[in-house]
Amino acid sequence: MMKKAVVLIISAIFLIAFVIPGCAPAGQGKKLKVAIDATYPPFEQANWIGQVEGFSVDLMNAIAAKAGLDIEYVNIGYEKVLAGVASCQYDIGCSSISITEERKKVMFFSDPINSGGQVIVVRKDNADIKGKDDLSGKTVAAQTASTSALEASQIAKVKLKTYALITDVFKNVVSGQCDAAIADNEVSAFFIAQNPDKAKIVGPQLTNEVDGIAVCKKNESLLPKINAALKELKDDGTLDKLRAKWLNVKQQ
Repeated sequence: MMKKAVVLIISAIFLIAFVIPGCAPAGQGKKLKVAIDATYPPFEQANWIGQVEGFSVDLMNAIAAKAGLDIEYVNIGYEKVLAGVASCQYDIGCSSISITEERKKVMFFSDPINSGGQVIVVRKDNADIKGKDDLSGKTVAAQTASTSALEASQIAKVKLKTYALITDVFKNVVSGQCDAAIADNEVSAFFIAQNPDKAKIVGPQLTNEVDGIAVCKKNESLLPKINAALKELKDDGTLDKLRAKWLNVKQQ
């Protein structure tokens, strides 16, 4: 019963939006709202006591400390992160956001913070799907408003099903409700590492993408501060250390 209660508490934490103060020094102007989706490990997740953690959180905290920014995290769904930054409801979005030409029309982006791409995930016992060409006529899961969903929608005869939470994307593949998922390579690898007997990645990576920190277009003066801090973190090796800690990769 105790184990079940803990699971229910953690589930509630993931589902309820919350605001958590950042680590930057206070009293240096306006408190900036940083939108994240803390159901997207290893980039952002809520730990067992409800604190947000992950690559994006550590990086944003380090940038805030370097740039003297006073921040607070707002945990919402990924689709709302994008819409909220585009409408300037939030000042910053730091949630594994791929830089695209369409998104650049409605928000600013920092210099790249990570690179990756989309992969295909299937059940461990699936022997029919070996790559992109095998997805025609199949039901494919992806996260709402993501570049994963965009990639899936461009494959002929795919029946796309989108879900607000990445956990639901994988759950529906494992349960057999969907034939496959298209998802971020590092998020997929993290899920499979936790569930090696349930799912696997098949075929080559489908896309090559770079992530950035999104900034509301009304806050143009904020962008050079973020980029200057990011350059320092790249130069002193902090960015590589965070990648090694959370993503197990070292990139240029």
